[in-house]
Amino acid sequence: MKKTTVAILGSRGIPNRYGGFEELAEHLSTGLVTLGYDVCVYNVHNHPCPDKTWKGVHRLFCHDPESIVGPAGQFIYDLNCINDSRRRGFDVIIQLGYTSSSIWHRRLPRHAKIITNMDGLEWKREKYSRLTKLFLKYAEKLAVHNSHALIADNNKIQDYLQETYQVESDYIPYGADTDIFTSKNEKKPLTIFCAVTKKVIPLKKEHFFLLIARLQPDNHIEEIIQGVLMSETHLPLVVVGNHNSHYGKKLVKKHISKKIVFTGGMFQADILNQLRNQSRIYFHGHSAGGTNPSLLQAMAASALICAHDNPFNRSVLGADALYFTKHADIASIIDEKTDQKDREKMVKNNVTKIIKQYNWSSIINNYAALIEKVLSEP
Repeated sequence: MKKTTVAILGSRGIPNRYGGFEELAEHLSTGLVTLGYDVCVYNVHNHPCPDKTWKGVHRLFCHDPESIVGPAGQFIYDLNCINDSRRRGFDVIIQLGYTSSSIWHRRLPRHAKIITNMDGLEWKREKYSRLTKLFLKYAEKLAVHNSHALIADNNKIQDYLQETYQVESDYIPYGADTDIFTSKNEKKPLTIFCAVTKKVIPLKKEHFFLLIARLQPDNHIEEIIQGVLMSETHLPLVVVGNHNSHYGKKLVKKHISKKIVFTGGMFQADILNQLRNQSRIYFHGHSAGGTNPSLLQAMAASALICAHDNPFNRSVLGADALYFTKHADIASIIDEKTDQKDREKMVKNNVTKIIKQYNWSSIINNYAALIEKVLSEP
């Protein structure tokens, strides 16, 4: 019996070396292979892993000119992937995101069923100009009207799609692993490298605050930094994220301080999980919608979370987090301290959510069920 063929587009490829969509592509592709699907994942031509297969997943490579032409290269990469898919005969194409792919919807193979993960509300991001926001809203509309099925990774995104476009979507969140620690790693001394001072800094458990994010305005990086500086704490805030962008350089120049440690980008999962687990408070400033993978990773790592107060974060965390809207809130949260029993309860509840609601096994099964559903429809 012929296997159902599935292609995953919209990520830079697997194994994950980049971010959220790549992590999803990695878990989803290998999980679907285990369930008996024939799966291909598209990869950028310069992905550090050159293998044509990985854990049973076929890896297809397409040229990505981002290093030459900048962000516009994303559109060319997506077009290259879509053009390649036209000659492959896939039964189902899963698109991760829509921002740079939906404008090529006419190039998608007509015989394939298209499933689109709608991600967050990209047009709400503060870093974009008004013209870019209008384009992203248009791209969102194209994705809605040119997909056989839509995936919302957050209940509030599901509500938004229904209210805005009167369309149904399937709620399938991201996942996270809870088996991320070993006793050996827990006892290992933790050090980080400050990319600004070029010094190695030792860290003690619960003697630092943590922020892991892309350094962009809608992640409320500056409010978090200002809140820590405004507080009475002597503990440092460790900021993990590439600061070589215009906004990142501006932040570094403005907030050079012993209390603010910029590490640059870090991608070693074991080190990041140790940082999350051992931080006093993990700050999550994302606000542009959807369920952010880094939030789930912080929950899985048993971090005490202080999140930006918006419907998307509240739909995931509920009462099991501290919340801020401005930098003064952060200063108050730091100075007031958190009762140890309350802290333990919030952390335990969030780990339970990961186990019950955000585990990869059930998420992969939900994707498989959706694949079968769209294939059964005319």
